[in-house]
Amino acid sequence: MSVAAQQVVFPADWRDFYALTKPRVMTLVIFTGICGLLAAPGSIHPILGFTAILCIAMGAGGSAALNQWWEADLDAGMKRTSKRPLPQGRMRANDARDFGLLLSFASVGIMGIAIHWLAAIILAVAIFYYAVIYTIWLKPRTPQNIVIGGGAGAFPPMIGWVAVTGDITLMPVLLFAIIFMWTPPHFWALALFVKTDYANVGIPMMPVVKGEASTRWQILAYSILLVPVAVAPWWIGGTGAIYGIAAAALTIAFALFSVPVATRRAVEGDKMLPEKRLFGFSVFYLFALFAALVADRFLTPLMSV
Repeated sequence: MSVAAQQVVFPADWRDFYALTKPRVMTLVIFTGICGLLAAPGSIHPILGFTAILCIAMGAGGSAALNQWWEADLDAGMKRTSKRPLPQGRMRANDARDFGLLLSFASVGIMGIAIHWLAAIILAVAIFYYAVIYTIWLKPRTPQNIVIGGGAGAFPPMIGWVAVTGDITLMPVLLFAIIFMWTPPHFWALALFVKTDYANVGIPMMPVVKGEASTRWQILAYSILLVPVAVAPWWIGGTGAIYGIAAAALTIAFALFSVPVATRRAVEGDKMLPEKRLFGFSVFYLFALFAALVADRFLTPLMSV
């Protein structure tokens, strides 16, 4: 742990603990979890559905807190993360660790008791995947960290789906695969315009290790490969045309946003707008795609009446 993380200058308050949960990231986690729950065949009592989503949020927040506890030194060395509670010395490192562990264990326990243990096991795997496999093992060792580690953020819709159905079928696996394939181009677009941060602290992100040109073409490749994966739920008959058409249009647009990123070369002093546009669209893309999934679930039966 960093010296700043150990020497508390100001007492932590609720805002610091809230910041540990990475609320911006959690928005996507909660949204995709809700969409997986709503799109699943069958029904769940509203209170139990709320409980399942709360557990997903707690698990995501707990793993994020553990991530920041472990990476306090790295966060202190990066401009993008230096204002977080631990680098700023507003919180003791052990408090962040204990908060993360409490949220993580409580989320799995409540999910198992209130919903069922299959959903709880998947949630536990997701937490372990992010807090240990990605944060401790992959991130500091390989430029493929975000490719393999992307699985951590892909679990929420699967957990939401399984909370309703009680089993794992091809559909929730495809929802997992969509986010898994979406993560590299989404994150590498960010990494391209903050690569100096990663280089300064020795994190082997793709633009730092393999260079910008290779990263740009890999962004395009993953964006193109995302097209059949995103449309696959329609191809297998798991959704109707509302989702299928929306998925095709959105993912083709995603790939088109990737083209200027792939063909561009860095210019000194340039703001790298293609990467920022792609990053912004990638967030909108995931919200829109999973909203289409839910819309398809409720509107398709009405259209067939």
